[in-house]
Amino acid sequence: MTDLDRGTDRRGRRAKRILTPLQKYEVWLQLIRQETTVAGAAINWQVDPSTITRIKAVAKEGALTALSESKPGARARERDWEIEALRADNARLAEAVKQIA
Repeated sequence: MTDLDRGTDRRGRRAKRILTPLQKYEVWLQLIRQETTVAGAAINWQVDPSTITRIKAVAKEGALTALSESKPGARARERDWEIEALRADNARLAEAVKQIA
């Protein structure tokens, strides 16, 4: 295989390139920061422009799903229950120590 043939199949088409999740994240960051365009990213990462468009769509869908599932304050309420349980346990133990003494 010569350097000219590298990266193409027998019909002259570009060989399929699969990006890792980290690479896809880097592509998405470049697009969000407006460091590149879809066409520019496709050239830089040696993939089809439809691959870049799909990365954008999946990232948007994933972000919207994650944001819709997040409930502000839910973890704080869970911690409040733990604190109340610990305070009650502390009061019970303090009372037991007073009775022993």
